[in-house]
Amino acid sequence: MRRPTIADIAERAGVSKVAVSYALNDRPGVSAATRASIKAIAAELGWRPNSAARALTGARAQAVGLTLCRPARTLGVEPFFMELISGIEAALADRSYALTLQIADGAGTEIEIYRRWWGEGRVDGVFLVDLHITDPRVAAVAELGLPAVVVGPPGVSGALPTVWSDDAAGVREIVQYLNVLGHRRIARVAGLPHLAHTAVRDAALREACREAGLPEPVVVHTDYTGEAGASAARGLLIAPERPTALVFDNDIMAVAALSVAQELGMDIPADVSLVAWDDSPLTQVVRPPLSAMTRDIHAYGARAARVLLAHIAGERVADVRQEHARLIPRGSTGRPPR
Repeated sequence: MRRPTIADIAERAGVSKVAVSYALNDRPGVSAATRASIKAIAAELGWRPNSAARALTGARAQAVGLTLCRPARTLGVEPFFMELISGIEAALADRSYALTLQIADGAGTEIEIYRRWWGEGRVDGVFLVDLHITDPRVAAVAELGLPAVVVGPPGVSGALPTVWSDDAAGVREIVQYLNVLGHRRIARVAGLPHLAHTAVRDAALREACREAGLPEPVVVHTDYTGEAGASAARGLLIAPERPTALVFDNDIMAVAALSVAQELGMDIPADVSLVAWDDSPLTQVVRPPLSAMTRDIHAYGARAARVLLAHIAGERVADVRQEHARLIPRGSTGRPPR
């Protein structure tokens, strides 16, 4: 079956194609009764707007975009993005907006996606995530005039509105807790070093350890995968001066490290303490359950969506600071070995 067109609706309603266009785009020029009749016929025929045609008329796409520079196969097991997207979708559904999601292999590709989406009228705005320390996407979307909201630290977002939480405060809480337990050798298995939030956590960890009088922490950067987390943890745990506490930048790596420690015959937390970041169900189904930094990621995504919709509507929007992650101690942390 071919896709129904405005001409089909006009023929059924006995009006011109111009009248149909006015009615479907909620423009003046037709009576309320005619508008209602045309919309009913359009629904009956299963008509859907063409994004390219909408771009020519200036109509909104009723969709926003999210592009991720992550391997597609890892998204299904990455708790953070699944929770973030669920929060975004919940807020968009209230306004009958759709989310367009695409995977990119780099910032250059991502910028081309934005140009195509905006030029074809496919989206009304976008979310920027995983910002780099120096990020060309910020200037690119500003130049396009494409409404955008950054989900991440405000220091690299330029003039774009930002929804963020204070990762540095979360890192300080971890160090203070481990210090009170008696840990002096702390290591962190971090994410990609060029990401802005990784840099924030790196600096906060060094500063917190220095303020607590602890030795310089060891930081190993990875790509967030379980394989990389396991490899980093194995290297740290077999080192001559192994750390007594390991902190991970996501749940996947922390769970993988727990398996590595048990493989090496270590007792958790008697031999080494483990702390995960982002408290997904994964942290509580393993044994022992993992101490974790917890925050409402669903609410984080929903707030970002509401800010973007307000931005699209032409409202003045400002940066929004969400509550920072808080530590939930569980069975994977305890006093260091004597």
